[in-house]
Amino acid sequence: MKLHLSAPSNTLFKSNIKITGSKSESNRLLLLQALFPSVTIKNLSNSDDAEVMQKGLQISNGIVDIHHAGTAMRFLTAYFASQPGKEVTLTGSQRMTERPIKVLVEALKELGADITYLKNDGYPPIKIKGQKLVEHKVSLPADISSQYISALLLIAPRLENGLELELVGKITSVPYIKMTLGLLSQIGVESSFEGNTIRVFPKDAIAPKTLVVESDWSSASYFYSIAALSEVGSEIELSAYKKDSLQGDSVLSEIYKSFGVDSIFKENQVVLKKVGSEIPEPIEIDLSNAPDIAQTIAVTCFGLGVGCHLTGLHTLKIKETDRLEALKTELTKLGATISVTDKCLTLSPSETMNSEIAIDTYNDHRMAMAFAPLALKTSLFINDAEVVSKSYPDFWNDMKALKIKVGK
Repeated sequence: MKLHLSAPSNTLFKSNIKITGSKSESNRLLLLQALFPSVTIKNLSNSDDAEVMQKGLQISNGIVDIHHAGTAMRFLTAYFASQPGKEVTLTGSQRMTERPIKVLVEALKELGADITYLKNDGYPPIKIKGQKLVEHKVSLPADISSQYISALLLIAPRLENGLELELVGKITSVPYIKMTLGLLSQIGVESSFEGNTIRVFPKDAIAPKTLVVESDWSSASYFYSIAALSEVGSEIELSAYKKDSLQGDSVLSEIYKSFGVDSIFKENQVVLKKVGSEIPEPIEIDLSNAPDIAQTIAVTCFGLGVGCHLTGLHTLKIKETDRLEALKTELTKLGATISVTDKCLTLSPSETMNSEIAIDTYNDHRMAMAFAPLALKTSLFINDAEVVSKSYPDFWNDMKALKIKVGK
């Protein structure tokens, strides 16, 4: 599906948007619910990834196809490895078979897991025979994707001896690790995080507990971008959000002050208010702790004619696509001057913006949504626009609610 986007007649917004529950929180809680059935979840994400996770957890034997869902691949690998009697083949899309899983598999094997690669060493598909994991000490490189780390932490309370996880080197995904530990704490699991060592203590059962998933801050980023590109005085109210969020991407509320957007927190809501119109100086941001908002920020900067230097982006090479190269290709088509390495992006200030350009999305939901706010500045096309269903199925309807012109 190819969509054509163009600006509304009025870019002074006064809107209310309700965003689905966080995909990251939802998938963590779904795994914990499978381990502790007394957990009840409210405001669960309606994303494809959460749906795939739910379906995967219901399978005991046979093939589990997680399509493009990287989080589900990592989390389900750990889950099935720790479940005696379950035997599955875990596979996914062509792109998923190119995304490495070896670091996690080797760590699980050290704990006693029985996992076999079916095609290429270190990559899905994999065959998993569930085992009782009795070892409790393992180490991982500290600079890998936090999903590998969280996968181990989530199964840890049901391991006979819990888990002691040593992270070797400089840790780059602390907010996502703290999110996982925070959710464990909310259901009564004890843990500690001192230096580079994380300990999770065993727990046989928990009392009935209802947890409400906060809405997704990554999804909120696109509305921050719209607010930044809108007229002074615009207000976009998003729910359901809280100031003391577990999500690392909540750093948006600080970052977007540079673009003239204030965040006003109310009960379960945040109001994005455009208060300034001055074009900021080129900005430098280390996004090691929030790489998923890099695409949004780069596009915002281009839309405002601002330069930026974004670092800490090494994990973007192994996402749904190589996000750094994809950003370079698509922003260049629009007229940007941009360079990337394996871990950073540099965008020069630009007054040029081409129109009627078709943005390719590379099977990546964030490419589609990150570029959509540019409709306030130029008309453009989004190819394979349905890819947004991976994390935010209602996205295009919410764009229409803002009166942004969305047509085929």
